[in-house]
Amino acid sequence: MRRVVCPGSFDPVTFGHIDIIGRAAKQYDEVVAAVLNNVNKRGLFTVPEKLDMLRESTADLDNVRVSEFDGLLVDFCRANGIETIVRSLRSVSDFDYELQIAQMNFQLSGVETVFMTANPKYSFLSSSLVREVAQHGGDVSTLVTPYVQERLRDKYGKRPDA
Repeated sequence: MRRVVCPGSFDPVTFGHIDIIGRAAKQYDEVVAAVLNNVNKRGLFTVPEKLDMLRESTADLDNVRVSEFDGLLVDFCRANGIETIVRSLRSVSDFDYELQIAQMNFQLSGVETVFMTANPKYSFLSSSLVREVAQHGGDVSTLVTPYVQERLRDKYGKRPDA
């Protein structure tokens, strides 16, 4: 079985994330969408909330499972029999950063990294931009699923009719 991991903070999961996970799901037998539990960084959403949103967002992809990890991604890969990491590249600056991580992961464990270029319609998209727009009551309906949009409204207390 060819199993890969799509790691991230998913704070929140966006259509860009879903696009990469879905494209990986067409190429591999199983995709593990893994939420990083970074104890040194407090996100907008808790890990259980992120897992919930990610499960809802990938529910139509039969070969995707959602999990969480902390510590080194390569340790998660070893523990789950995963030999490949799938990462998205939106820009040249992403490549510079991701290349260093990929080389370190390979040095530590032999785990390979496969890069997928972002769909041009999502190449500008990041979770931090979504959070900023949502925080100010902006329309994020073209950036996240309706379920995620509702979770953002709950967090920020913003209603379209408010």
